[in-house]
Amino acid sequence: MADIVNLRQVRKNKARAEKQSQADQNRLTFGRTKAEKTLTKALNEKAERALDQKKLDRPEGDA
Repeated sequence: MADIVNLRQVRKNKARAEKQSQADQNRLTFGRTKAEKTLTKALNEKAERALDQKKLDRPEGDA
């Protein structure tokens, strides 16, 4: 015989799980200190500068 399932409880549990996964994602995205944000920004800028320094400039006349 099959188990009896309360659909209302299943929907509520599913909604709770989705909210929890969204909260986990938000903690990763927004839950950083100012020092961590500054460090990440500095590292990204340094990598971008290093990439720009290695870029080859081509004369306008070349096709």
